[in-house]
Amino acid sequence: MKFNLLSILFWSCVLQSLNAQVKHYTPRPQDTSAPKKMIIIEHDTLVVSEITLDEVIVFQPLRFKSKSEYREYIILKRKTRKVWPYAVLAADRLEKLNARLEQLDSKRQKRRYTKRIQRYIEGKFTDRLKKLTKTEGQILVKLMHRQTGITTFDLVKELKSGWRAFWYNTTASLFNISLKEEYNPYSVKEDYLIEDILQRSFKDGVLDKHEPAFEVDYLDLVEYWQNKNASLEEAD
Repeated sequence: MKFNLLSILFWSCVLQSLNAQVKHYTPRPQDTSAPKKMIIIEHDTLVVSEITLDEVIVFQPLRFKSKSEYREYIILKRKTRKVWPYAVLAADRLEKLNARLEQLDSKRQKRRYTKRIQRYIEGKFTDRLKKLTKTEGQILVKLMHRQTGITTFDLVKELKSGWRAFWYNTTASLFNISLKEEYNPYSVKEDYLIEDILQRSFKDGVLDKHEPAFEVDYLDLVEYWQNKNASLEEAD
């Protein structure tokens, strides 16, 4: 049962591309009247419109109220790092599949190509997904929403009938896994901790960095939760 659930929630996001539309990006025209910056290197002058510097985040030390809270964070970190590559792969395959399907003319060609991707995903990752626990599966659902901007429930719904999506969501609930779960680090503390784990792991080179499908300002997020925790402590 767990095998079927985790398999469908993982590769359903890939198959969803059959009905996806690629949004074309039109670059904004540059303002040629804007003042330029100059860089002088060995008597040669380069005129550039702006100088881009890599963002540097100074992480504050983590503080925990108890040993159990610290232990929960360590467990969450281990599980997050474990499932992160699957969420990244799902988003990457979805993007590449969208681009490839745009080049195919007939529905038959699209179905054949999609089935080939499906076989690849199942053959390469089925055994690994079978070993995920229900909490790891729930974290994966959240991270897939972070990377694709679409809930797993909606991804399944694109492929199956509404009844089938309801069935999978009901089955997932039996394992305390909701396919409708969204990634919301501003309202769910666990999601905030997951984002914190990701950012620290990116900085340490433990995980490959990938931007989310929607904006998540980590520094703003930290400040928000610090203020919220301070308000709760004052209320106590």
